[in-house]
Amino acid sequence: MRSAHSTAILFLSLFVLTTLATQYKDNEEITLFVNKVGPYFNPQETYHYYQLPVCRPDKIEHRSLTLGEVLDGDRMAISLYDIKFKETFDQKVLCKLQLQSEDISVLQNAIEDLYYFEFVYDDLPIRGFLGHLEEGPVLPHNHKTYLWTHLHFTFEYNNDKVISANVSTNGVVPVSLNDLTAPMEVTHTYSARWFPTKLSYEDRNTKQQVFFPKTLEIHWLSIINSVVLVILLMGFVMLILLRVLRNDFARYNIIDEEGDEIDQDEYGWKIIHTDVFRFPSCPSLLCAILGVGTQFLVLAFGIIVMAMIGLFNVHRHHAMNSAAILLYALTSCVAGYVSVSFFKRIGGVAWTWNIILTASLFAVPFFVIWSTVNTVAWINQSTQALPFTTIVLIMIVWLVVGFPLTVLGGILGKNMAGSFDAPCRTKNIAREIPPVAWHQSTVIHMVVGGFLPFSAISVELYYIFATVWGREAYTLYGILFLVFVILIGVTACISVALTYHQLSSEDYRWWWKSIFTSGSTGLFVFAYSVFYYYKRSHMYGFLQTVEYFGYTILACYVFFLMMGTVSFCASLKFVRYIYQNIKMD
Repeated sequence: MRSAHSTAILFLSLFVLTTLATQYKDNEEITLFVNKVGPYFNPQETYHYYQLPVCRPDKIEHRSLTLGEVLDGDRMAISLYDIKFKETFDQKVLCKLQLQSEDISVLQNAIEDLYYFEFVYDDLPIRGFLGHLEEGPVLPHNHKTYLWTHLHFTFEYNNDKVISANVSTNGVVPVSLNDLTAPMEVTHTYSARWFPTKLSYEDRNTKQQVFFPKTLEIHWLSIINSVVLVILLMGFVMLILLRVLRNDFARYNIIDEEGDEIDQDEYGWKIIHTDVFRFPSCPSLLCAILGVGTQFLVLAFGIIVMAMIGLFNVHRHHAMNSAAILLYALTSCVAGYVSVSFFKRIGGVAWTWNIILTASLFAVPFFVIWSTVNTVAWINQSTQALPFTTIVLIMIVWLVVGFPLTVLGGILGKNMAGSFDAPCRTKNIAREIPPVAWHQSTVIHMVVGGFLPFSAISVELYYIFATVWGREAYTLYGILFLVFVILIGVTACISVALTYHQLSSEDYRWWWKSIFTSGSTGLFVFAYSVFYYYKRSHMYGFLQTVEYFGYTILACYVFFLMMGTVSFCASLKFVRYIYQNIKMD
């Protein structure tokens, strides 16, 4: 019964993205929940607070969580702390513990790894360190560990609402855990102070304790510099390309004084007009990539816009996790429609298999990577391992919403698909392709086509990584939207330029090449992720490494799908344009 209730709560959390203010009476009891602990430099390596030898109730009762909170590794449980609204006191005894030798060892290891704890009071996170580490001169075993046994809570209120919550150990003498003889008795105590404030409830997150360093600043100079350089690059590319095309059109469409076209030898990109619209190999896979890539473009655009208009509390990113899962399921119809529609237009027959491929193109790699990461987290007893009810819920969302919408979109795409309507006839026998120079190879095109879009987002990429894999809270969604638009523009421009370069060398195999050309942006993002992990972050350990690179590979795969789709669509529009504007027999 409790499992069904938790599942219902999790499902409803997909739609509830904000928390209403709670009003309290004087001396009304407010539950303080203990949540999780983990190494300070490993944000995704978290464990249940009660896995440590700490004060705990005889029966542990957990709070029902939203889907986003569960995905964020939260596991809130009722604590022994008794703190009432506006109640001030100097000291209360939490409990007395008898620490055995293995308990002392666990605490020492946790303090040496800089474990911090997270409590939750009226939906406000309260964070602090378990103890104090005094590093030795050289060797790790010379470190001295001290346990904080008294916590001082400070709260602020505005009339009948809690505005801020904090915890400190200033002036507290810690208990030494060095050279102890077990068993050892430790008494945990706590105190509380309440202060009035004029800060409104809507702005209470701005007054939250600064436990994690806030290094995100508005980087206007870097953004403006990137925007100007990208706009200049796009402008130069398009200007040069338009001039070249104008000359090509004039050369290919020469007419005499009577208005008749003058016969001339065909060369350049005109000579391959009977092959340029020859349908590619593996058309079903290509269409599935376009469908899923379009879905993620819509998904990314939707999340950024929702964040810009304030549907998310920027200090509570678990709301975004819930929205992302819901939007992914709802936008599955886009993937099915685009994939099957284009598949039918290029002569595809087995459209049902195309729907299955489209539905599996992201879901299967996601399941493989997630199951690997989740298994490692489960073995290490981390709260990052999803509970069974959450796994069932996500599967239900995909099976009941995501997959049926993919099928529905595919059926609509099949019924509404028109003809491909190529501006040129395609001959039955393919033309021989001349030898390709080294600078026209697929590898060089991937390097150029991937690096330029990556350079457009490289500045913003650091802040995204620092938010997802660090401690900062990202709030610059307007800038992120601008960078996202620039990324799409640069990808389209460079794809058009490289496609023209390829066609001019009489190579008509542009279909797949256009996808890999800018889809390689994902490879550059992955290379940056390796640099960030080893040079910019302080993350360590097998669990953190598996989770970081597992989900980063998945994100880079999404980059490949999105940028490959943008590149292909831009190239297709360009190829249609140039061949519609030349005269052919």
